[in-house]
Amino acid sequence: MIRVKALCKYYPVTRGIIFRRNVASLKAVDNVSFYIRKGETLGLVGESGCGKTTVGRTILQLIRPTSGDVFLDDVNLCQLKNQDLRQMRRRMQIVFQNPLGSLDPRMPVDRIIQEPLAVHNLLPRIKRSERVAGLLQLVGLESSFLARYPHELSGGQCQRVAIARTLAVNPDFVVCDEPVSALDVSIQAQIVNVFKELQEMLSIAYLFISHDLAVLRHISHRIAVMYLGKIVELAPTEELCQKPLHPYTQALLDAIPVLNPKEGAYQQAVSLMGDVPSLFSIPAGCSFHPRCPIAMDMCRRIVPGLKTVDDRRLVRCHNV
Repeated sequence: MIRVKALCKYYPVTRGIIFRRNVASLKAVDNVSFYIRKGETLGLVGESGCGKTTVGRTILQLIRPTSGDVFLDDVNLCQLKNQDLRQMRRRMQIVFQNPLGSLDPRMPVDRIIQEPLAVHNLLPRIKRSERVAGLLQLVGLESSFLARYPHELSGGQCQRVAIARTLAVNPDFVVCDEPVSALDVSIQAQIVNVFKELQEMLSIAYLFISHDLAVLRHISHRIAVMYLGKIVELAPTEELCQKPLHPYTQALLDAIPVLNPKEGAYQQAVSLMGDVPSLFSIPAGCSFHPRCPIAMDMCRRIVPGLKTVDDRRLVRCHNV
């Protein structure tokens, strides 16, 4: 359903007050490619600032890419403008990270969910209330919430309202931009289960963005790992979690606290050495080599390509 080919998003770095000139480019997304099938969830994981959210928003054309192509079925979204792009937006939606901030505080829940129906003129006004009540029930909220305002809802309730608003136009593809990171752990599980149930019912394709591999392992069919704007590994979920090939993926898995049933205590999380390099000065060669425990001399000089392993996995590493 979704095909992303060589997607790039560069931001110009300028100097000068009067005569501003471009002196460099900040490579937020650099040559990213993947596909998502109908009814499939592709998880996208990485540290903060690696370009995950930019990928999601660029796919939806909320941010126009510098280069590359994004296909929804056979339609290249990067070539659409104005009304043509507006019509395609009915098929692709987004759930934002901050549930309260993504809702208009001046609107009750009823109007919030009705808004996309009005924008796309999908139903007669007399039938919209019935549609809204059905959507609210679908995400596990009672009809008594229709008259409430966002500040009267909890974080989990706000996110359920945001999901109902997203589903109002019957999308085929949804970008979930860290939709559970601002919620309590117990509420996270509820929201993730809502996403899974809706996918089983409606065959929606998800790009599920998160920095938590434990969440992605629960909901994703495949996982792509990003580092400094590039995908460094992409594999089926269980294969990636059981046998990571890239050292950065291994570090992310080691950082997940795991309960040791023998000792009854949490194992200490293993953290990477050093800080994430700035996007303004990405290291030469493999961008991960300053933090990599198995870096070779080749890693400091040559940029690794994305290799295919076992016909199902992609990895960007000289040691594989």
